[in-house]
Amino acid sequence: MGGLDVRMRRVECRHGRVEAVRGVDLDIAAGERVALTGTNGSGKTTLVRAVLGLHRRAGGDILVGGRDTATAAEWAWRRRACAWIPQKPATGRFPLPARELLAAGGAPEEAHRAAARLGVGALTRRPLHTLSGGQLQRMYLARAVGCVAAGAGVLLADEPTAALDFAGQEEAADVLLALPVTVVVVTHDRALAERCDRVLEMAAGRLREVR
Repeated sequence: MGGLDVRMRRVECRHGRVEAVRGVDLDIAAGERVALTGTNGSGKTTLVRAVLGLHRRAGGDILVGGRDTATAAEWAWRRRACAWIPQKPATGRFPLPARELLAAGGAPEEAHRAAARLGVGALTRRPLHTLSGGQLQRMYLARAVGCVAAGAGVLLADEPTAALDFAGQEEAADVLLALPVTVVVVTHDRALAERCDRVLEMAAGRLREVR
């Protein structure tokens, strides 16, 4: 199993004056699959966005593959090293065809094969804004497969099965957990969480291990 390790030390994040993440320490081994659970507003999404650099930290350190983000070049490397499936996928301000989203992962052929497996291979010419929530979620998962094929070592996913029916959730989980990378998934999907190596819970910005 491949992937990159992720290390967090005393990570703190804020939303204005609100402390969303409080002193989180966490070590995730390369290739490990970790589920992050908890109620809405507990800090889960903020934490994974901080790993990506999409949310500025108020304090602490986050290392991916032993590398910090002290320079612009390091930030650029992390964006390539970490694949991302957002909770509310963006469709863009202009009519962006799904095939362009898949190409953005860096390995279009792999992404198109994943889209076909996920049942949305025939929709790649359609603009993203015409897709249903479940179809869009599948497209973003297919793009993440392309990111991994292009060299990403960590996959961060925020509720990747939320818009899917039970069969779709299982199929998406099969694709997600078969990837040879480190996986950190924010989820309320109990079945997906149970298939991960570890289950962590956030509450009021703090983290504890459940399993």
